[in-house]
Amino acid sequence: MNKETIHANCLKLRGTTYDFKEEWQADRYHIGGKMYGMMGGDATGRPVLTLKCEPNRAEELREAYEGIIPGYYMNKTHWNSVYMDADDVPFDLVENLIKHSYELVFGKLTKKAQQEIHLMEEMKYEYQ
Repeated sequence: MNKETIHANCLKLRGTTYDFKEEWQADRYHIGGKMYGMMGGDATGRPVLTLKCEPNRAEELREAYEGIIPGYYMNKTHWNSVYMDADDVPFDLVENLIKHSYELVFGKLTKKAQQEIHLMEEMKYEYQ
């Protein structure tokens, strides 16, 4: 799993914004101003992708894959980190986890914020 592919996957999700947090040396992905994904490193510098996850699913994933751990430097109940160099985590699962994280965060936004994101995206496509 490489950084460029993950970056592209996140940016194709409707309304995603991106920034780089210098202090954390982390790429961050947001919807409606709320973060749903972050690429950075753990304490040893090993690259991780951190994503929001429904708590029961988060536990199941941690038990099933060595390469998935409780969210590094995040709330361990609601976030998982995936080692980007893990051999046991298939990329299609990572793609699904990115989408799951995005949908969890999007679903918690106000209806007004959700509508604004939809409108902005529609306008963007009209002008292309």
